Amino acid sequence: MSYELNDKIINLVPYEPISGDYSIRLDANECTLNYTEEMLGMVHNIVDNLNFNRYPDPTCTELRKSFADFYGLDYKNVTVGNGSDELIFLIESAFLKKGDKMLVTAPDFSMYEFYSSITENPCVRFLKNYELNINVDALIDSVNKEDIKLLIFSNPCNPTGQGIRKDECIKLIRNVNALVVLDEAYMDFWDESESLLKDINDYDNLIVFRTASKALGSAALRLGFAVSNTTISNAIAAVKSPYNVNSLSQAIGAQLYKNKSLLKERINTIVENTKLLYNELVAIGKNIDDFTVYPTKTNFVFVKTPFGKELWDYLKNNSIAIRYMGDYIRITSGTKEENTIVIKTIKQFILEKNYARS
Repeated sequence: MSYELNDKIINLVPYEPISGDYSIRLDANECTLNYTEEMLGMVHNIVDNLNFNRYPDPTCTELRKSFADFYGLDYKNVTVGNGSDELIFLIESAFLKKGDKMLVTAPDFSMYEFYSSITENPCVRFLKNYELNINVDALIDSVNKEDIKLLIFSNPCNPTGQGIRKDECIKLIRNVNALVVLDEAYMDFWDESESLLKDINDYDNLIVFRTASKALGSAALRLGFAVSNTTISNAIAAVKSPYNVNSLSQAIGAQLYKNKSLLKERINTIVENTKLLYNELVAIGKNIDDFTVYPTKTNFVFVKTPFGKELWDYLKNNSIAIRYMGDYIRITSGTKEENTIVIKTIKQFILEKNYARS
């Protein structure tokens, strides 16, 4: 007898990000600002005093308190995951029963739908309009008509960079019977007044995600946060594995969130650099056909163009990595110097390929 993989995984291939060494990496929406000397000193001190022979705190209490204080929350409403990916998979697995349907918007973060294929829950796609925006009334109708049990989407959106304002989100949450999971991984770059982070106790069907991978510049730590009312928070805590976040990540994260002024300064720098990148790309689009630059509330810029593959290859050949997505490209904002080089190289590409209007 021989063992065979089941149908849902037999044709899957492991995720493989772009490989190779590049002078400029703008493909993964990471924070291009690495830790300062002060932050690195803090890390070294933590490493020197960490009890590596002991299991991590299963409740992540200090990290939850530090995160909650940074955003003005009650730490009892916070659950920590090994990155938001763990939380996405956990919530889809635990909050959906066999046969329950979930809904994703499209385009959006691909892992939402991927995990539904592993949990074997039917997943409905709600397509955004031509401008890549969501018609909230139509979305409400779709959720209710399809008897959706879980709705998940990113706001602001990865990969489009656009967002739904708070009043529209509230309208959605109040008018559906589904659990709404609002992934605010990029909200630090938009406007906290548009966040529902502080409103979670007003609703019995809301979970809000945050992450340390973007504005905090700590993708290596793999820290994701689920914020919800006490009932939902207790349920998430009950179904997660007890030691899911390692001690080093907990300790570093707890200290980083205490440095409010430094983090706010980093966020402001990223926002300003993104605005400069966006404005330069818009200027390029005015001089060539088929180069649509979408408004952004994030740390990246989304562009629709039929020559995206050519540009992607050209930039790679110049040691610059961006994200190619079929008819679209996504460029994470780098430092001011990196953005200048990227824009210069894109202009070189357009000149060499003669794409500019005559």
